[in-house]
Amino acid sequence: MADQKSKTSILEFIAIFLVIYFVTNAALSHFFPRQFGSAEQKKPSVTLSAQSKHVSVGNDPVILIRNDTDKDLPLPARCPQPPVDIAYIEHRSDGSENRSDLIANSSVLPCTELSSVKAHGTATISLAGWKYVLFERTGDYEATLDLPDDFVQAGTGARLSAAFSVVEPGFITKVFRTFVTKPLFNGLLFIASFMPGHNLGLAIIVLTILVKILLLVPNQHALQGQKKIQDIQPQMEEIKKKYPGDMKRIQEETMKLWKEQKINPLQSCLPTLLQFPILIGLFYVIKNGVTIATSQHLLYSFYSHLPANYLGNSLFGFDLLKPSYVVFPVLLVALQFVQMRMMLGRKKKPANEIVVKPAGKKPLIDMDQQTIMTYILPFMIGFFALKFPVAVSLYWGVSTLFGIGQQWVVMKKK
Repeated sequence: MADQKSKTSILEFIAIFLVIYFVTNAALSHFFPRQFGSAEQKKPSVTLSAQSKHVSVGNDPVILIRNDTDKDLPLPARCPQPPVDIAYIEHRSDGSENRSDLIANSSVLPCTELSSVKAHGTATISLAGWKYVLFERTGDYEATLDLPDDFVQAGTGARLSAAFSVVEPGFITKVFRTFVTKPLFNGLLFIASFMPGHNLGLAIIVLTILVKILLLVPNQHALQGQKKIQDIQPQMEEIKKKYPGDMKRIQEETMKLWKEQKINPLQSCLPTLLQFPILIGLFYVIKNGVTIATSQHLLYSFYSHLPANYLGNSLFGFDLLKPSYVVFPVLLVALQFVQMRMMLGRKKKPANEIVVKPAGKKPLIDMDQQTIMTYILPFMIGFFALKFPVAVSLYWGVSTLFGIGQQWVVMKKK
């Protein structure tokens, strides 16, 4: 009966989610057609905007050009200048402003010409190559773009502008950079110095194994705790049968059982929580391009002499700085599925249990919490892999593979 209620609640949740999603989407499209409407609802225009209004020192300013018209928007060749004009806005004490147009004679990254923005398309302009030249000061900046005569529009005229500011990083960002991002980036440089071609992929594999060895003891305790919870599943099922519907009593008896078996539920979460800062730090390191030229704010002084192209960003034909849309997502789904099956085990039904199936229609979805964890979580990881660079997926894949081996060792122990 409880299982049936659980399945019904899952279906109700999915139905409510879908209704809210479609109603919200329809309402936003109706009341805010410019931002959320379809292409037919939007008024043809060209817009310029900053991806983030406040950019911390060291991060990359990013400008977006959105072309909602029916024709391509041509852009002039400007290298080594950025594709948009940049001005620094100085606020004086008397309330006036002083605008200084900034000129860059070079870029620390190869300057790629952006010839046009496709009709009904968006161009993302990263200013990472100029961030140490044009944005060394904190304060307010303005990016501008001059439109061709046949794109001039009412309300904006021939020039578009986007304002943003460069600010000092907050306390949390400073702490995270000091204790996670900087050591991680410089650690990769150190490991890569021993790798053929200073390969980033090989350095990440070695780094992952070192992290797993460092967390070997807490991981071992966590896996043993999970195995204990798995072993007492029959007793937990008995508690549910003994006190049906009394959630308070079930929780009390469960906690009592855990105490008797010396099980700490937080024990299995700690290693995962310890790995999250490393995963997030690696994501930000890769997001910045893992190039010496654009990561000066993360470098320790003894690595400042390294050339910009020090790291090799290719492994087995994959560009480590770009997502993989087939191989790595599928591989991560498979590895995560194997690990979840090993971790949760198979649900064994007592030999004397008689299962009575309700008459009538078969439920649309027949799954419990364990099934959700086993099948849904791997696909979520695979979906994230579509968005993340291969370098991040490589870290997660090697970490999962190491975890499978460690899980196998724990399961073999009596």
